Amino acid sequence: MKAGPERALYEHYAARLRPPPKVVEVPEARGSAAEIRKREGAALLAALPDGAIAVALDLGGEAPGSEAFTMLLERWAATGRPIAFLIGGAEGLDEAVHARADYRLALGPMTWPHFLVRGMLAEQLYRAQAIRQNHPYHRAWRPG
Repeated sequence: MKAGPERALYEHYAARLRPPPKVVEVPEARGSAAEIRKREGAALLAALPDGAIAVALDLGGEAPGSEAFTMLLERWAATGRPIAFLIGGAEGLDEAVHARADYRLALGPMTWPHFLVRGMLAEQLYRAQAIRQNHPYHRAWRPG
């Protein structure tokens, strides 16, 4: 990830996470949109740790609130399996990634660039950590 505000956003929240997240970047593919999805998808799947719970960041996925996301993370952590979040590139995720995914997560109905998604996901992971620790960072009392 190049230096810039998106990287700074990710690093701001990732530095607060315990344990710190491990990021594996896959090379950007070239070709048609379908070829790009296929190549990047194969690289994402190859990078998955053995037995990982694969969570695909996908516009068509479920969009739980922060408290519900925290409960999902707790449930996944209780399995003892590693949790891997799969973020696609500009062309999205290949069908093979969707097929392998244990869960499809949306960060709302809008489309976000993958560099922003990384920072937004890190913030939500930090928020979930704060919720579990009963830290005041998450203000559930705020009116909707």
